[in-house]
Amino acid sequence: MAAVAKRTTGKRILVVGATGRFAGLVVPELVRRGAIVRALVREQSNTRLAQQLGAAQVAVGDLRDRESLDVALEGIDGVFHLGPAFAPDEAAMGIAMVEASVRAGVRKFVFSSVIQPTNTRLKNHAAKIPVEDALYSSPLEYTVLHPANFMQNIHAAWPGVVERGVFSEPFPRNARLARVDYRDVAEVAAIALTEDRLAYATLELCAESRHDREEIAGMMASALGRPIEAGEIGFHEWAAPARARYTEHQLSLLAKVYEHYAAVGLGGNSLSLRAALGREPRSLRAFIEELATAATPRPHFQA
Repeated sequence: MAAVAKRTTGKRILVVGATGRFAGLVVPELVRRGAIVRALVREQSNTRLAQQLGAAQVAVGDLRDRESLDVALEGIDGVFHLGPAFAPDEAAMGIAMVEASVRAGVRKFVFSSVIQPTNTRLKNHAAKIPVEDALYSSPLEYTVLHPANFMQNIHAAWPGVVERGVFSEPFPRNARLARVDYRDVAEVAAIALTEDRLAYATLELCAESRHDREEIAGMMASALGRPIEAGEIGFHEWAAPARARYTEHQLSLLAKVYEHYAAVGLGGNSLSLRAALGREPRSLRAFIEELATAATPRPHFQA
């Protein structure tokens, strides 16, 4: 029997950083909705990974290189943009992508910004404001996403939770944070790029409820079936594994984020995410249960 071709919407979407930890989640969501995805990657070596995620085309380019953006955007209907976190010229790169999209005649532009970008005490939040301003001042059909702290950040700590029975973050145990599963953010982005109902929306994206680390440790204990302690760790000790990826200045900006969490936590409301998805957002408990299921060894049966 001949294979049945996958129905496409015909919408050609450029995904910036398509092989990254978070933008990479947007690619399969777009493909699931019939979009033709062109991945924008910095290195040719990322081509195979982009294709494995579902990208039909790959463009090698750089957000700092105008000509490469113009080439990457040829024939494109929509753009998903998630800037490189803590890059000193993050705002300039985002503006460059907006301007290139206007030159190319792109229709839709989805920007994955950050929750509370007007909290200018946090420089990585404030860096999103000029990009948002460029969108609001453009002819593009924009959708701006304001996601809370990503649940996927817990994934990096999970091996330590399993091995040592302790979940630590560099702020107090009683700090309550709004969080979101970035798969839900990716789904909202894909809806915005393949449908019209989220056009010109600016959406705060959070899961239901804010949780402190004592509550999260309790969820982990329930999922793993053994006690898990809510620990505390100093920022420099916590950040040690990341020192190869970030400069001291970038780490200082990240430290400010956690100082903010220590002082007031992170607020957020699930209303707009629920409305955008048309369903309940993924919960933190469900995310942790997924991690526990993946980490549980399968029974070994001898013949």
